[in-house]
Amino acid sequence: MIYELRVYHCVSGRLPDLIKRFDTITLPLWDKHGIKQAGFWTTLVGESNQDLTYFLKWESLAEREAKMAKFGADPEWLAARAKTEENGPIVATITNAFLTPTGFSSVK
Repeated sequence: MIYELRVYHCVSGRLPDLIKRFDTITLPLWDKHGIKQAGFWTTLVGESNQDLTYFLKWESLAEREAKMAKFGADPEWLAARAKTEENGPIVATITNAFLTPTGFSSVK
C-alpha cells in the first residue's frame, strides 16, 4: 500500500469553501472513480490554520495515475470546480508526498 500525503494551502479565508467542496463534491466523485481517502485534518496548532491535510491510499503509483487522470478529466468535476472558484481560487498551493509504511507501522 502507498499513501499519498497532500496538503492544500488555502487562500486566506477560503478554507471553509475548500472543506465544503470536498464534503459535497469531491468525495462523491472520488467514490465514482474508486479513489480511497485515509483521513482528513485541519491544523489546530501549527504553521497555518488555512491548511487542509489528507491521505489517499493506493495499491500502486500506476493505480494513482490512472484514477486521478480520469477524475481530473471528469466533466462533472471540471464544472463543479469552476463554479466553486467563481469568486477566485480557493487553493494557493498544494504539496504532496508518497509514503510507504514501515514494517512496524500500525498502518499497512
